[in-house]
Amino acid sequence: MTLANRITISRILMSMVIFIFLISKNFSLQIAAAALFAIAGFSDYIDGVIARRTKTTTPFGAIADPFADKMLIMAVFLAFASIRGLNVPLWAVFIILVRELTISTLRVLAALGGEVMKAEKSGKFKTFIQMFSAAVIMINMLLKTWIKTGPAPEGYLLQIVSRAGTVNYYLTIFAALITLISGAIYLYNHRELLEKSWGERKQ
Repeated sequence: MTLANRITISRILMSMVIFIFLISKNFSLQIAAAALFAIAGFSDYIDGVIARRTKTTTPFGAIADPFADKMLIMAVFLAFASIRGLNVPLWAVFIILVRELTISTLRVLAALGGEVMKAEKSGKFKTFIQMFSAAVIMINMLLKTWIKTGPAPEGYLLQIVSRAGTVNYYLTIFAALITLISGAIYLYNHRELLEKSWGERKQ
């Protein structure tokens, strides 16, 4: 197994740990989840660089790498939606989940046809928005958990905490909207693949 693929698999495992730590309601574990999220996000960049520079790109990596990205995003957003008080709308998370599963299915269809779907600009922008939104919501979550066990917030911190729920709500909706648009672009650009896949095969 190549080094890039090992990093990809480690990101999948980290996603599971991040989810468990986030819903633990334990401040120390949530900080650890934030640190792991940062490491996992960086690993997404580094495994691609390693694969290209060492010329060890593989069919497994082409499928597993975007899957690992999707699993990381869904792990944090599902955790956020389950935490009361964060105000992350579950319906928006569901939209993100449906889009990611749809495009993952499209990638599998492409692989069955001997093709590899490369990442598009809209997909990369979507991932950036998702990661940025998740990072902001995670910071708000840590502040909220810290305040519960620490002194009452004052000044700017009080304003940030009081508006965190609204920020989380609209950030998630914005991420869902960008995700939906990106999915529509992917489906349109690969409409011929879809037409082939749902057509009858001639014996």
